[in-house]
Amino acid sequence: MPLSEHEQRMLEQIESALYAEDPKFASSVRGGRLRSTSSRRRLQAAALFAVGLFLLVAGIAAPFKPGGFPIISLVGFIAMFGAGVLLMIGNSRRSARPDATESPAAGSGPATGHPARGGRQRKSGGFSERMEDRFRRRFEQE
Repeated sequence: MPLSEHEQRMLEQIESALYAEDPKFASSVRGGRLRSTSSRRRLQAAALFAVGLFLLVAGIAAPFKPGGFPIISLVGFIAMFGAGVLLMIGNSRRSARPDATESPAAGSGPATGHPARGGRQRKSGGFSERMEDRFRRRFEQE
């Protein structure tokens, strides 16, 4: 079902507000790659973790232990550790992006000038809530 003219105008306003507030995020969402990359990375990490867990348990049960040390279990542990690192790298790339709208003094401690504990401070509403409020206000005006 096609959108009405009013709905199309509202959608264009929401898109333009999104591009104005965070153009990098908006372009990544428009490309459709944000969700597929993160879910693919999670799936790879889960598979690597499962393989590592299997190797860890199989290495203990296997009779092959050169020098009395379960090498296969060590490889399994390293695989599980790698899965955790893979997940952390994906999360740190998303959260490492600084907030462009935040002023330098807003996240600073009183005397040190370093960011306050807990990283950047979020606004109380969040992006989606602010967009919904704007949509409601515009809809009520017309």
